[in-house]
Amino acid sequence: MLAAIGGDITGSVYEHRGIKTKEFPLFDPLCRFTDDSVLTVAVAHAILTDTPYVEALRSIGRRYPRAGYGRSFVEWLMSKDAGPMGVGGTAQRCV
Repeated sequence: MLAAIGGDITGSVYEHRGIKTKEFPLFDPLCRFTDDSVLTVAVAHAILTDTPYVEALRSIGRRYPRAGYGRSFVEWLMSKDAGPMGVGGTAQRCV
């Protein structure tokens, strides 16, 4: 888990830039945690405390609303309906 979060922070400044090199600083001053770290912590919390995943994701995710989630995920995260998410983060409504 620590390696995943460390990798997320290190890679945060290179995301969406298409940089392919092994020569880079480990921690750039602009590095930050992203939605990947937040949701990793939420899943770990759910597992370790026997909290339902939806509850853990929404509780911890809402603490960091600007972590870089996709638009559909933010809509689900902030909605009152905690229904399941579908492919690509779209909310799936049960009929």
